[in-house]
Amino acid sequence: MIRKNTLRLLLAASLAAIGSAHAQSAGTLQKIKDSGTIVLGVRPAVVPFSYYDDQQKPIGYSQDVGLAIVDAVKQKLNLPNLAVRTIAITPQNRIPLLQNGTIDIECSTTTNNAERQKQAAFSNTIFIIGTRLLTKKETGIKDFADLKGRTVVTNAGSTSEQILHRLNVEQHLGIVITTQKDVAESFLALSTGRADAFMLDDAMLAGERAKASNSDDYVIVGTPQSKEAYGCMFRKDDPDFKKLVDDAVARLQTSGQADALYRKWFESPIAPSRVNLHLPESDDLKSLFKAPNDKPLS
Repeated sequence: MIRKNTLRLLLAASLAAIGSAHAQSAGTLQKIKDSGTIVLGVRPAVVPFSYYDDQQKPIGYSQDVGLAIVDAVKQKLNLPNLAVRTIAITPQNRIPLLQNGTIDIECSTTTNNAERQKQAAFSNTIFIIGTRLLTKKETGIKDFADLKGRTVVTNAGSTSEQILHRLNVEQHLGIVITTQKDVAESFLALSTGRADAFMLDDAMLAGERAKASNSDDYVIVGTPQSKEAYGCMFRKDDPDFKKLVDDAVARLQTSGQADALYRKWFESPIAPSRVNLHLPESDDLKSLFKAPNDKPLS
C-alpha cells in the first residue's frame, strides 16, 4: 500500500511538472489565456515606483506602466475581464518567481544588464537612473572618495552592492558594506546611525528622503557610479510576449503619456502622505521617450 501511494504521488508530481513545462513552452500569452489571470510581481515599498498605499493597494510609476501592459494583454487576448493578481517580490526572489511561473511579469526597479539577460528578458526601458549616495548633511560626505573607512548600506542583490565591492577593491577605500532586504530597511539603517551613507538609484533615494519627517537633514550626493536602465522583466525566449510588452511601452512613451506619468509621480504630491519628490525629468528620459529602446546601460 505504501508503495502504491508513493507511486501515485510520484505520478502526480510528474504530471504537474509536465503541465508546468507545457505552460512555459506555450508562452506567456497562452498561459494567461488558459488561466484567465495575469500575475504581476510588485515591490511593497519602493517609492514612487512600486509600493503599497494605505489600503495595501500597489501603486507607483512602474505599476502604472505595468497596468498599461495589462491593458494591451486584455486587448490582444480579447479578455476585457482578465483577472489581475499581484504578488510581493524582493530583489532576491524576483527572478526565481519569474522563472518558475509564479509571476508573469514584474515592473518595478529592475536594472536591465547583461548578467540578468542570461536569466530573463526585458522590455523597452521604462526609466533611467544614476547610482548615488543619500547621507545626512552633518556627515560631510560629498562624493564616493569621502566614504573611506565609513559604513555604507545598500539593498541586498542590487547593482549598487556590486559597485561598492568593486570600489573597495579598486580604490582601497576600506568601506564597511552592509545590506538590507529593501529600501525601507536600508533607509532605517541610515536614519538610525548604523550607516553613514545609503547607496542606491538616485530616484529611489529621492523617494526615501521625501518620506522622512526631517527630509531637510538629508542630501543626495556623489558622482553617479553607473547609469542604469530599468525594464519590465519577463521570461526569456517568448518573442510574442516581448513584442506586445515593447509595443505597449513604446506607445506610452511616444504618445506623451509617459511624460504625464513622470509629472504625476516625481513632480507632484503622491499618496498616501502627499510628499513631493521635486525631481525634474532628466535629459536621458526625455531622449528615451522620443526613441524607445531596450538597450542596457550597464
